Amino acid sequence: MSTNRHGGRRYARPVGGNPSASRTRLRDVADLAGVSVKTVSNVVNGSAPVTAGTRAKVDAALTQLNYRPNLAARNLRRGRSGLVALAVPEIDSPYFAELARRIATAAERQGWTLLIDQTEGDGERERLVTEGFRSQLIDGLIFSPIASGRAELAHRRDRTPMVLLGERVFDGPTDHVSIDNVAAARTGVAHLLGLGRRRVAAIGRQRRPTAGTARLRLQGYVDALTAAGHDYDDALVADTDSWRRADGAAAMTELLRRRPPPDSVFCFNDLLALGAMRALHDADLRVPEDVAVVGFDDIEDGRFSTPSLTTIRPDKDRIATLAVEVLAERLADADVGRSGPARELSAPFDLVVRESTAGPVAGAVLSSG
Repeated sequence: MSTNRHGGRRYARPVGGNPSASRTRLRDVADLAGVSVKTVSNVVNGSAPVTAGTRAKVDAALTQLNYRPNLAARNLRRGRSGLVALAVPEIDSPYFAELARRIATAAERQGWTLLIDQTEGDGERERLVTEGFRSQLIDGLIFSPIASGRAELAHRRDRTPMVLLGERVFDGPTDHVSIDNVAAARTGVAHLLGLGRRRVAAIGRQRRPTAGTARLRLQGYVDALTAAGHDYDDALVADTDSWRRADGAAAMTELLRRRPPPDSVFCFNDLLALGAMRALHDADLRVPEDVAVVGFDDIEDGRFSTPSLTTIRPDKDRIATLAVEVLAERLADADVGRSGPARELSAPFDLVVRESTAGPVAGAVLSSG
């Protein structure tokens, strides 16, 4: 049994239950509970507040009658399919996989089925997503763009409600959910500086115009150095074509050739950090004694690496909930012909300190944003 965002409940008929349950009507539930049909509807759909006592009576009647709402009929009446799509660059990226799972859970609470598309950051694939090649199938879209910018999205012809994720487009034509990447990166680098590290390297800079996330995290890196009175040294910043483990290992190996080498490194995601730690191990250097490492994303792998990885933890639960709730609001607005300005929404983050910077101290949350 699950709860929707209004506090109402959705009921599934137990296996082996009354075979006639699917024919149970709201009127039957109302008669058994001694309330109106409208009250039962409010409980089932969460469309209006109901007192605790009344809700308890309706819940008991729903359970006794094994009532199961006909979501297909409800969607048909609303002109809806009950399907929404999530389009991300890489479905094998641990960050996007973990986020997709949370979005699927939040979508289920709305009674939706989630479809997932992989764009690989390709402009043509992203155009197909945003221009509605599935517009006859889906009610809404949650989209993390790489190639598509504000101009492309502003000229989008498809009117399917859309919520953006990521750092490619801010103040665009549609709702957007993100975290403050500059502040988050600044927090990670400040942690290394606060440990007394003086040659803090960065791995993950990307020079292509579409690399919005990399630019923001690089800005946070520079800001932290400036705030601590350190000069920026371009020799301590490593470029990578992508943000995978092999890129992190190659970049760390190159940084170790520079003299003097870094005593710490801030990686723009956890996969880069895991690759960097492998390169440090291969070079017979200890983490964190010789080189301290901070990542970004708090993927599950980092909690079980040796040493475990200190990282910036975006609130993925909050990102998923915000994206789905905002999309649900846009769909509700569309039902009544209402619209409003695009919104910029921010989810919080934490710095989780583990062994890669603090040795045996693990799991402490030092700061948040």
